[in-house]
Amino acid sequence: MLSLKGKYIALRGLEPTDLDFLYELENNTEIWEISGTTAPYSKHVLELYLDNAHRDIYDVKQLRLCICNPEGRAVGLIDLFDFDPKNFRAGIGIVILDKGNRNQGLGAEAIQLVSDYAFEVLNIHQLYANVIEGNSPSIHLFRKMGFEEVGLKKDWIFSNGTYKNEILFQKINT
Repeated sequence: MLSLKGKYIALRGLEPTDLDFLYELENNTEIWEISGTTAPYSKHVLELYLDNAHRDIYDVKQLRLCICNPEGRAVGLIDLFDFDPKNFRAGIGIVILDKGNRNQGLGAEAIQLVSDYAFEVLNIHQLYANVIEGNSPSIHLFRKMGFEEVGLKKDWIFSNGTYKNEILFQKINT
Protein backbone atom coordinates (compact mmCIF):
# COMPACT_ATOMS: atom_id res chain seq x y z
CA MET A 1 0.00 0.00 0.00
CA LEU A 2 1.42 3.36 -1.05
CA SER A 3 1.68 5.97 1.71
CA LEU A 4 2.38 9.66 1.51
CA LYS A 5 3.95 9.52 4.94
CA GLY A 6 7.61 8.89 5.62
CA LYS A 7 9.86 8.74 8.65
CA TYR A 8 10.33 12.53 8.90
CA ILE A 9 7.50 14.07 6.88
CA ALA A 10 3.99 13.58 5.60
CA LEU A 11 2.55 14.98 2.40
CA ARG A 12 -0.99 16.31 2.20
CA GLY A 13 -3.16 18.45 -0.01
CA LEU A 14 -3.44 22.18 0.53
CA GLU A 15 -5.97 23.35 3.10
CA PRO A 16 -7.56 26.79 3.64
CA THR A 17 -5.53 26.98 6.87
CA ASP A 18 -2.35 27.04 4.73
CA LEU A 19 -3.07 30.60 3.59
CA ASP A 20 -0.51 32.30 5.85
CA PHE A 21 2.18 29.73 5.00
CA LEU A 22 1.48 30.05 1.28
CA TYR A 23 1.48 33.85 1.55
CA GLU A 24 4.90 33.80 3.25
CA LEU A 25 6.36 31.31 0.77
CA GLU A 26 5.01 32.86 -2.44
CA ASN A 27 6.11 36.35 -1.38
CA ASN A 28 9.62 35.32 -0.34
CA THR A 29 11.77 37.07 -2.95
CA GLU A 30 14.68 34.71 -2.22
CA ILE A 31 12.86 31.89 -4.02
CA TRP A 32 11.31 33.89 -6.86
CA GLU A 33 14.21 32.91 -9.10
CA ILE A 34 13.31 29.22 -8.92
CA SER A 35 9.54 29.71 -8.97
CA GLY A 36 9.43 32.18 -11.84
CA THR A 37 7.50 34.65 -9.70
CA THR A 38 7.78 38.29 -10.76
CA ALA A 39 5.35 40.07 -8.43
CA PRO A 40 3.92 39.59 -4.93
CA TYR A 41 0.68 37.69 -4.41
CA SER A 42 -2.19 39.11 -2.37
CA LYS A 43 -3.92 36.98 0.24
CA HIS A 44 -7.11 37.31 -1.81
CA VAL A 45 -5.47 35.78 -4.90
CA LEU A 46 -4.02 32.97 -2.78
CA GLU A 47 -7.45 32.33 -1.22
CA LEU A 48 -8.86 31.89 -4.74
CA TYR A 49 -6.00 29.51 -5.53
CA LEU A 50 -6.72 27.50 -2.37
CA ASP A 51 -10.42 27.37 -3.31
CA ASN A 52 -9.40 25.53 -6.48
CA ALA A 53 -6.59 23.40 -5.00
CA HIS A 54 -8.90 20.37 -4.91
CA ARG A 55 -9.02 20.15 -8.72
CA ASP A 56 -7.76 16.94 -10.29
CA ILE A 57 -4.23 16.63 -11.73
CA TYR A 58 -5.77 15.41 -15.00
CA ASP A 59 -7.70 18.68 -15.22
CA VAL A 60 -5.15 21.30 -14.11
CA LYS A 61 -1.96 19.33 -14.98
CA GLN A 62 -0.49 20.10 -11.55
CA LEU A 63 -0.49 18.59 -8.07
CA ARG A 64 0.83 20.67 -5.18
CA LEU A 65 1.32 19.04 -1.80
CA CYS A 66 2.39 20.44 1.56
CA ILE A 67 5.44 18.91 3.17
CA CYS A 68 4.60 18.65 6.87
CA ASN A 69 6.83 17.94 9.85
CA PRO A 70 5.83 15.33 12.48
CA GLU A 71 3.79 17.98 14.31
CA GLY A 72 1.74 18.54 11.13
CA ARG A 73 3.15 22.01 10.42
CA ALA A 74 3.78 22.87 6.76
CA VAL A 75 7.50 23.38 6.11
CA GLY A 76 7.53 23.30 2.30
CA LEU A 77 5.80 22.41 -0.92
CA ILE A 78 6.40 19.78 -3.56
CA ASP A 79 4.79 19.95 -6.98
CA LEU A 80 4.15 17.75 -9.92
CA PHE A 81 3.69 20.15 -12.84
CA ASP A 82 3.23 20.00 -16.60
CA PHE A 83 1.58 16.62 -16.08
CA ASP A 84 1.39 14.95 -19.49
CA PRO A 85 -0.65 11.73 -19.30
CA LYS A 86 -0.28 11.11 -23.06
CA ASN A 87 3.51 10.90 -22.79
CA PHE A 88 3.51 9.66 -19.17
CA ARG A 89 5.73 12.43 -17.76
CA ALA A 90 5.68 15.31 -15.31
CA GLY A 91 8.01 17.87 -13.84
CA ILE A 92 8.84 17.87 -10.15
CA GLY A 93 9.77 20.85 -8.02
CA ILE A 94 10.36 21.33 -4.33
CA VAL A 95 10.94 24.15 -1.87
CA ILE A 96 11.57 24.05 1.87
CA LEU A 97 10.79 27.53 3.22
CA ASP A 98 12.93 27.79 6.36
CA LYS A 99 16.65 27.36 5.72
CA GLY A 100 16.93 25.65 9.11
CA ASN A 101 14.79 22.78 7.80
CA ARG A 102 16.98 22.23 4.74
CA ASN A 103 19.63 19.50 4.54
CA GLN A 104 17.73 17.45 7.11
CA GLY A 105 16.45 14.73 4.77
CA LEU A 106 12.99 16.27 4.40
CA GLY A 107 13.42 17.07 0.71
CA ALA A 108 14.80 13.63 -0.10
CA GLU A 109 11.92 11.94 1.65
CA ALA A 110 9.37 14.19 -0.08
CA ILE A 111 10.90 13.50 -3.51
CA GLN A 112 10.86 9.75 -2.80
CA LEU A 113 7.22 9.79 -1.71
CA VAL A 114 6.08 11.86 -4.71
CA SER A 115 8.18 9.78 -7.12
CA ASP A 116 6.61 6.59 -5.78
CA TYR A 117 3.15 8.15 -6.13
CA ALA A 118 3.84 9.35 -9.68
CA PHE A 119 5.25 6.00 -10.81
CA GLU A 120 2.78 3.73 -9.02
CA VAL A 121 -0.50 5.68 -9.05
CA LEU A 122 -0.21 8.00 -12.06
CA ASN A 123 1.74 5.45 -14.11
CA ILE A 124 4.35 8.10 -14.98
CA HIS A 125 7.28 6.84 -17.03
CA GLN A 126 9.56 9.81 -16.39
CA LEU A 127 9.95 12.70 -13.99
CA TYR A 128 12.12 15.70 -14.73
CA ALA A 129 13.47 18.59 -12.69
CA ASN A 130 14.88 21.95 -13.73
CA VAL A 131 17.66 23.24 -11.46
CA ILE A 132 19.55 26.50 -11.86
CA GLU A 133 23.25 25.89 -12.38
CA GLY A 134 25.06 26.80 -9.20
CA ASN A 135 22.24 25.62 -6.88
CA SER A 136 24.51 23.01 -5.35
CA PRO A 137 22.08 21.77 -2.67
CA SER A 138 19.35 21.05 -5.23
CA ILE A 139 21.80 19.49 -7.69
CA HIS A 140 23.07 17.22 -4.92
CA LEU A 141 19.51 16.37 -3.83
CA PHE A 142 18.28 15.33 -7.27
CA ARG A 143 21.42 13.32 -8.00
CA LYS A 144 21.08 11.60 -4.62
CA MET A 145 17.48 10.70 -5.49
CA GLY A 146 18.51 8.98 -8.72
CA PHE A 147 17.87 11.78 -11.19
CA GLU A 148 20.34 11.91 -14.06
CA GLU A 149 21.66 15.13 -15.58
CA VAL A 150 20.54 14.95 -19.21
CA GLY A 151 20.84 18.48 -20.53
CA LEU A 152 21.82 22.09 -20.09
CA LYS A 153 19.58 24.99 -21.08
CA LYS A 154 21.97 27.88 -21.72
CA ASP A 155 21.01 31.39 -20.59
CA TRP A 156 17.59 30.00 -19.62
CA ILE A 157 16.84 32.16 -16.57
CA PHE A 158 17.31 35.92 -16.44
CA SER A 159 17.77 37.01 -12.84
CA ASN A 160 19.39 40.00 -11.16
CA GLY A 161 20.61 41.38 -14.47
CA THR A 162 22.32 38.21 -15.66
CA TYR A 163 21.49 35.03 -17.55
CA LYS A 164 21.83 31.70 -15.81
CA ASN A 165 21.95 28.18 -17.15
CA GLU A 166 19.42 25.60 -16.08
CA ILE A 167 20.25 21.91 -15.72
CA LEU A 168 17.67 19.34 -16.80
CA PHE A 169 17.48 16.23 -14.62
CA GLN A 170 15.43 13.16 -15.47
CA LYS A 171 14.42 9.98 -13.71
CA ILE A 172 13.02 7.11 -15.75
CA ASN A 173 10.77 4.53 -14.12
CA THR A 174 12.33 1.19 -14.99
